[in-house]
Amino acid sequence: MQLSMLRAKIHGAIVTEANLHYQGSITIDKDLLEKTGIHLNEKVDIFNMDNGERFSTYVIEGASGEICLNGAAARKVLVGDRVIIVAYGLVEEHEAANVEPRIVHISPDDRDNRVLVGA
Repeated sequence: MQLSMLRAKIHGAIVTEANLHYQGSITIDKDLLEKTGIHLNEKVDIFNMDNGERFSTYVIEGASGEICLNGAAARKVLVGDRVIIVAYGLVEEHEAANVEPRIVHISPDDRDNRVLVGA
């Protein structure tokens, strides 16, 4: 049996833009993608910490500090909302105990979406 396990998380990112007139996706700061191992075009779930919305989309690379919801997902957020972005991976059941997700926390006072040091 395979289990879907958390493998990467960006916790508390601040939405910097919502672009309704785009085909769809989430644009994420390149540095955050590298730190978490989230890949371009990978499916991710987004949880809006401010309004409770939960939805899925795919990833495109963005500029420094950028977290932008595009297309229909733009209706699920407001600029300034805090979101959690998660990616999952499939593992065999016997491997589940060894999964160690790569998690970054965003500084709560930083509008540039920088990683919280020491978290």
